Amino acid sequence: MNRILKNNGKICLHCDWHLSHYLKIEMDNIFGIDNFRNEIIWRYKRWTASSDSKFQSMHDTILFYAKGKIVINHQYEKLEKPKKQNINTNDKKSVRDENGKVIYHTQTERQIDDVWEIPFLNPVSKERIGYDTQKPKLLLERIIKSLSNEGNVVADFFMGSCTTGEVALDLNRKFIGCDIGDKACEISKGRLNKYNQ
Repeated sequence: MNRILKNNGKICLHCDWHLSHYLKIEMDNIFGIDNFRNEIIWRYKRWTASSDSKFQSMHDTILFYAKGKIVINHQYEKLEKPKKQNINTNDKKSVRDENGKVIYHTQTERQIDDVWEIPFLNPVSKERIGYDTQKPKLLLERIIKSLSNEGNVVADFFMGSCTTGEVALDLNRKFIGCDIGDKACEISKGRLNKYNQ
């Protein structure tokens, strides 16, 4: 993957808490520690599985690396409660009207940071297609929109149920996918057939 990634390419590796720290070291060795950009936390809520020996795990990690100089397409989410903020000039002084009153604007959305609250696919979700490690479309949509533009190539080398491919094609990207599992290839072929018509 490192060999074929463009000089301004980006790569994400999704993992859970079991091996994320080991995989971070391997990714640093392969892609270079200076190319590490973010550890994104995908926080979700799912069925409870209580344990007396540890806190319940409710997040996965996405390691984000990039080669060279890149720009990401920041995404925004709506605020549950809009915030009233004064308008500042570059010198940090508030903007005032002709009567000297501070001018406010209402912030209705915020730029997404490195903690993403995206629901986990529960066993009865309409999005489910029968693949154990299937990811929600919203998660892949956020990654693809943030890290690529229309017409770019998105590759998934462990495509599983091919959610990445379906979302990439829906967002007008090109897609390359591969997997060694027969079930993954069968499901992926079924999902991608609609794009060949």
